[in-house]
Amino acid sequence: MFIPGHAPQQEGSDRCYVPVSQGQVLCSDVEGWQPINASVWRFANPQLEAPVHYIGSYFDQECYVVVLDQLPDVHEHSWLGLGQLLGLLSEIDYAVAARALQIVNWERDHQFCGRCGSPTEKHIKEMAKYCTPCDLLFYPRLSPCVITVITRGEECLLAHNPTFPSRFFSALAGFIEVGETVESALRREVEEEVGLKVGRLEYFGSQAWPFPGQLMIGFLAEYESGEIAVDGIEIEEANWFRYDDLPMIPPDSTLSGQLIQEFVRRQEDQGQ
Repeated sequence: MFIPGHAPQQEGSDRCYVPVSQGQVLCSDVEGWQPINASVWRFANPQLEAPVHYIGSYFDQECYVVVLDQLPDVHEHSWLGLGQLLGLLSEIDYAVAARALQIVNWERDHQFCGRCGSPTEKHIKEMAKYCTPCDLLFYPRLSPCVITVITRGEECLLAHNPTFPSRFFSALAGFIEVGETVESALRREVEEEVGLKVGRLEYFGSQAWPFPGQLMIGFLAEYESGEIAVDGIEIEEANWFRYDDLPMIPPDSTLSGQLIQEFVRRQEDQGQ
């Protein structure tokens, strides 16, 4: 299991490393991705003078992210983006890789205080960067988002973003703005992006989404009223699809894919 943390709980225990460089993680060509045992990492690449940050306990090993400026060649290993590994990692390994990348992004983006410009320092007790002149703490940023599949009987509404591959459709999603509740943000996003009003909301689950640092909060939402009117910016096409006639959709490793599959499962159960 993986227990996130900011300070080792078992001093002197075995260590493992998540090497990160330019937004990519080091992956074994033989065994797939997982944190690299300390003995293997030292043998493969002894550059442990690179910045190292503790990220948690991985199956009773102290787990650290190692930040490298370059993409060094490592025998029988390749550098891969987390998007390439999405769907291939277990839930535990995904959490480790996601946290590692988010910690690296936070460290890179908070080297200086946003108020006075002074260099920040690591806080001795917390996962935070500290500005001494301002007495300010900067924690790793997490941006909450809502994501929803709208249901209407045997149909669900899926949308196509201009950045998606051709004929790829997914759930609606958007950031929660300051002062909003999760529910009000969902209703606003739906109305802004596709012109619909939704009624009953059902919480489904959440997922860390380190692209670069979101927390996706998923709902199933019942259609209430309105006709589809896409905003033409974030959404260029949206349609109702029967549960047994879906377009290309996200994999089950994503929260959007899980929401869609949950809708399909419920419809199939009703037909039995």
